[in-house]
Amino acid sequence: MLANFLRGILSANAVAEESLRRSFYEFSDLAANMRGKAQQLQLAGYLDYPILVHLETVTACNAACNFCPYPTVARKGNRMSDTLIEKVVADLTDVPPDLPFLFAPYKLSDPFLEHRLFDIIELAGRKLPGAQISLITNGAALTDKKAAQLSRCSNIAYVNVSLNSSDDIEYEEVMKIPLARTLERVTSLHLRAVAGELPFPVRLTRVSGTRADDVLWLQWCAMSFPKFLPQIIPRNDWIGDVPNVLVDSRVPDAPCHRWFDLSIVSTGEVAMCCMDGEAKYPKGNVNTGNALDIYNQPRLRGLRESLISRTGAPDPCNRCTYLSY
Repeated sequence: MLANFLRGILSANAVAEESLRRSFYEFSDLAANMRGKAQQLQLAGYLDYPILVHLETVTACNAACNFCPYPTVARKGNRMSDTLIEKVVADLTDVPPDLPFLFAPYKLSDPFLEHRLFDIIELAGRKLPGAQISLITNGAALTDKKAAQLSRCSNIAYVNVSLNSSDDIEYEEVMKIPLARTLERVTSLHLRAVAGELPFPVRLTRVSGTRADDVLWLQWCAMSFPKFLPQIIPRNDWIGDVPNVLVDSRVPDAPCHRWFDLSIVSTGEVAMCCMDGEAKYPKGNVNTGNALDIYNQPRLRGLRESLISRTGAPDPCNRCTYLSY
């Protein structure tokens, strides 16, 4: 059972296929799914060690998506030192090598704008045998040269391309970058998948809009890029920082599986979670503290042990409307 669960955590195929079977929009279904994820992580060995570590090595993105806080983030352009990157990786070497986790070298950033990306991937592969690399990108900077480099990496869990529309006007309104360039990069990557050159799955994602538009987008993806897995991502408001009328304002009566993550921004601060884009609610700072000690401080471990409902959890969790599959 444990082995099957861990394979599911790290399998983009399983995630995408499950999302297509579920309702994208039912609040109770999403809340129940998050409760189930948190319970599984609690039982699977992640009380002491994170299932996912975001390490934002540079705060840089070439898009300005209207569902993301990046356009107004104060640390834009900040670059983490090589020394601090190496220090965080060294902290994570205490994760048991047989306990798999995801290492994500980005947060409010596009990883393919980081010129050290492949050095970081190599460092993680050498020092963290249990880590698999998560990459989420808008695809515009994923050149064929970088795709070729990726194809030679043995520790990539998946690549997600945030491809939010097939319509030029809508895409550029949402992303603030041209669709044609992105489609050129995605098409080139898809040709590699068709040729069997990618040892990892690729997902195409869309932040949810209306049900009808989402279904049309899924159909377009299936026709245009059949080797890739389309997935709808529930829209979230980043603890109120990116409000939107399509976001359900209710706080889920469920714990959060993001309590089992570490989310480190380029200044070294450890944000409360992936939704704490500005790191307004820091857990600590890896410049002065060990990453795993920060993860295991009593107030945070208490959330993972109790799996209290977010409606009764401390601030800011008691205000957070985050939902995911």
